[in-house]
Amino acid sequence: MLGPFQVAKGVVRVAARTPTLLPATHTNSYALGTREVLLVEPATPYDDELREWLAWARGLVSSGHTLVGIFVTHHHPDHVGGIDVLARELDLSVFAHDYTFSRIDHEAARAKRFVEGDTIVLDGPEPMTWNLLHTPGHAKGHLCLHDEAEGTLVVGDMVASEGTILIAPGEGDMTTYLAELGRLGKLPAKVALPAHGAPIADPKGHFRRYVTHRLLRENKVLAAVREVGAGDLDALVPVAYADTPPAIFPIAKLSLEAHLEKLVRDGAVTLVDGMYRVA
Repeated sequence: MLGPFQVAKGVVRVAARTPTLLPATHTNSYALGTREVLLVEPATPYDDELREWLAWARGLVSSGHTLVGIFVTHHHPDHVGGIDVLARELDLSVFAHDYTFSRIDHEAARAKRFVEGDTIVLDGPEPMTWNLLHTPGHAKGHLCLHDEAEGTLVVGDMVASEGTILIAPGEGDMTTYLAELGRLGKLPAKVALPAHGAPIADPKGHFRRYVTHRLLRENKVLAAVREVGAGDLDALVPVAYADTPPAIFPIAKLSLEAHLEKLVRDGAVTLVDGMYRVA
C-alpha cells in the first residue's frame, strides 16, 4: 500500500493494489475529516493490502480520530474488494447509493443509503461538510463528494489522472456521462481527487479535456461507420480505434458500443440486425 499522503485540507490518501484496468494498478482510498473521519473506497481484495489498510485505519483511531463510516463511490470490484472485511473489522456502516447496494449484496443492517443532495457533516477542530452528488454515466449508482468550503471534490471513477475511464454498455451511458462531466465542471472545485492517479489541480480543465476527448472519439466512430458503410462492432473497432494497439481492442469494443449507443440515440447512426449505418 502506498501512503499515507495529505492531498487536501483535512484529506489523507492511501493507494492499495487492486484488480483494476491498466495503466492503473492501485485504487485510492481517502480519509476525510479532522476528528470525525469518513473512509472512502474499501477497494482492495488482497490480504496483504487489507492488513495494511486496517493498520492505517486503526492508526487514525489511535491518534484521536473517530471513524464514522466507509463510503463507496460505486460497486465495481476495484472499489469494493475489501468492503465486508473492512466494515466488519472496523465495526463501521457502509455509505453508498441504493443501486450500489443492489450490486454488492452487502448486509442491509450495515447499509446507509445516500442520494443526490444529501450531506455528510464531520465534526472536528475544522468541521467539514461534504455534499453528495449522484453522477451516473460510468456506473448507475456513482456518487461524488464535494466540500464546497475548501473546493475539494472526490470524483471516484468519473475521471482519472492516469489512463481513461471505461463506459461499458449496459452499465454505463455515454450521454449521461458527458452531461455529468459538464455538471462537475461547473462546480467551484480547486482540486479533484480521483480513484486512480494523483490529485487533479485543474478540475475544470480536466473535465473539459475529458469531454473534448470523448467527442473527438465520437467523431472518429461516426467516420468509421461512414467508411465501412455497414458494419458490426468487430468490423468497426479497427477503423474507429486505428490509433490504438490491437491488444486493446477488446476494451475498445466496449467503448465503441457505448459511443454507438449515443449516436443511435442522437439519430446520427442506425442499428439494424447488428449492423451500424450512417442515418
